[in-house]
Amino acid sequence: MNSAAAGTSTPDTRTGRFGGLFRRARSGIDSLPVHLPVRLGGAGISQTKATPMRVLGFDQALVWVTVALLTWGLVMVYSASIALPDNPRFARAGYSASFFLTRHAASVAFAFIAALLAFQIPMKTWERAAPWLFVASLLLLVAVLIPHIGINVNGARRWLPMGFMRFQPSELAKLAMVLYAASYMVRKMEIKERFFRAVLPMGIAVVVVGMLVMAEPDMGAFMVIAVIAMGILFLGGVNARMFFVIAALVVVAFGTIVASSPWRRERIFAYLDPWSEEHALGKGYQLSHSLIAIGRGEIFGVGLGGSVEKLHWLPEAHTDFLLAVIGEEFGLVGVLLIIGLFLWLTRRVMHIGRQAIALDRVFSGLVAQGVGVWIGFQTFINMGVNLGALPTKGLTLPLMSFGGSAILMNMVALAIVLRIDYENRVLMRGGRV
Repeated sequence: MNSAAAGTSTPDTRTGRFGGLFRRARSGIDSLPVHLPVRLGGAGISQTKATPMRVLGFDQALVWVTVALLTWGLVMVYSASIALPDNPRFARAGYSASFFLTRHAASVAFAFIAALLAFQIPMKTWERAAPWLFVASLLLLVAVLIPHIGINVNGARRWLPMGFMRFQPSELAKLAMVLYAASYMVRKMEIKERFFRAVLPMGIAVVVVGMLVMAEPDMGAFMVIAVIAMGILFLGGVNARMFFVIAALVVVAFGTIVASSPWRRERIFAYLDPWSEEHALGKGYQLSHSLIAIGRGEIFGVGLGGSVEKLHWLPEAHTDFLLAVIGEEFGLVGVLLIIGLFLWLTRRVMHIGRQAIALDRVFSGLVAQGVGVWIGFQTFINMGVNLGALPTKGLTLPLMSFGGSAILMNMVALAIVLRIDYENRVLMRGGRV
């Protein structure tokens, strides 16, 4: 058996009392295919004596799907924002037709550099740094609420000035929650059957983050952070009864938040009937024009650049409602392709997490699966909103929508997943990490 494939050393059978016996046994084993316990690159890899195994250093398919989504996002941000300088809201600022494209391209370039740096950091270091990163995200969430420090846009205080970009701490909080929840589950693995000792401290952490994020306010980010924490608790092996109790409490909490806020209640009513006279020019305006855009696209779309709704009809076309422009310009085919790419990406990230757990690397596995929950859930919410299946919520389409902080954190998260995959491959070659 090839020792590199099996990850163990082969004893010397040329010497010793039982050399002939070992040689006969080894010749019989070499005639059979040797299968790894996990799969690499999404396909089963087997090795025989005639076909040596080749293990790449990273998951190339995952990289290329990410690049495809980023590239398509660049094209669509330009298409959706090219007419914005003609809007009176932006005309006074003197923006050019390529202003948003240039900023988005700069964000992608910066995120790529940050992702390369994140890939160099071993997972052991990420595990040690997880609590400190979580504390740092809390401090930034506090800082954004301080007058004259946080930037207020349309009544929401969500950004910190960073010179070359506006940084959104809630995006960092999503990544910090993934790392912190994974490290917490590893540390509390032996008491995960006890509700108060295992779950309550994690619940308090989520509540603290939620209170800070809701003060901005940003209910969409809070939903994603809560789902990330719940997903990692479930995948980490928390008792199923406790998990369903937690899920019920979360549903009740969000229901109470919506019921106690008049403008959030209006959004729900507008979602239920966006075409009514009461809502068509109010809370249902974005949803109704998103549905018009997708309806105009039909099967094959009106062609790249041919969208009418982006011409000052559909608000936030380059951010929250980018999928509506894709649906108008590329039709049902384009929307299904986007859904397929995100579905594959989420499935692949979750698979890398299962590989890590199979190799007894629980922290790495939970981090990868947490990133899969994050990207998958946020994509589901954004697409549901654009397609009229869910009430309007301010969440961007990962890797594609305009937004420097979101692109940065998405890229860093995927770089960490690639690092996990790289370390998985090193271990399966018999190396050490």
